[in-house]
Amino acid sequence: MVGALERVMVCSPRTAGWNQPDRTAQWRQLGFQHAPNFAQAQNQHETLCQELKSAGAEVVEMPSSSDLSLDAVYAHDASLSTDFGLIIMRPGKPNRVAEGPRHASFCETLEIPALGVISPPGTTEAGDILWLDSKTLLIGHGYRTNPAGIQQMRALLSPKGVEVLSAPLPYGPGPSACLHLMSLISLLDDHTALVDLPWLAVETVELLKSRGFKFIEIDPSERDTLACNVLALGNNRLLAIEENRSTNARLRQAGFDLRTFPATEICINGSGGPTCLTRPLLRQ
Repeated sequence: MVGALERVMVCSPRTAGWNQPDRTAQWRQLGFQHAPNFAQAQNQHETLCQELKSAGAEVVEMPSSSDLSLDAVYAHDASLSTDFGLIIMRPGKPNRVAEGPRHASFCETLEIPALGVISPPGTTEAGDILWLDSKTLLIGHGYRTNPAGIQQMRALLSPKGVEVLSAPLPYGPGPSACLHLMSLISLLDDHTALVDLPWLAVETVELLKSRGFKFIEIDPSERDTLACNVLALGNNRLLAIEENRSTNARLRQAGFDLRTFPATEICINGSGGPTCLTRPLLRQ
């Protein structure tokens, strides 16, 4: 999750239908803070893509489809890249279930094979999933990812020599909110994690420390503006939300090369940060 990013899939607001009144009318039901401003969101997404390209990544955009919702812009969640192929998620948020097959069909055109598909009653969202190293996957158990989904992930990856561990998530704002494991942890390099420490389970903290991770804590006043959601670009480079200035200062003080982009509309409104906006397909 922290190697140099070489290829990444995105879904722009235009592709996700943020310019279509029938879709934007659903903003309350989907948990957005206000009705989306398409032009501003599209501009902010284009700035994100320019930052990705300037970091050396090839950016590919998935095609539009009538069964996508506003949430499809958060392309991270509906699939998981592995060394063995793509795992198609079955999101716990019902309006997002259609995204997994769309990821699969598009990635097939890129000659990326599918390793497996999560099926009912299992639910999984990749925002709940962290690669601690190439052979260890940590999956958050919460409202979006359930035990049946975690067990299916274990069945797919154990034969490949990958250990799948489970981490409990807090109740937080409740089942209607988007609280992923990656809302509370972002891996910055092989040994450093940005964390929202008070919201992490003790066993998760102890697991990370036992594996040699050092912590940088977010400014708690920036929790609601997604300060903990930071994308590792590799080689000590990070991409973060511009508005989280205090947490960003901590990251720079720790020696990271931090790039930012304005994200009030594309990220904060829909509760999805720069990691959420990207589905990495290839890293060094």
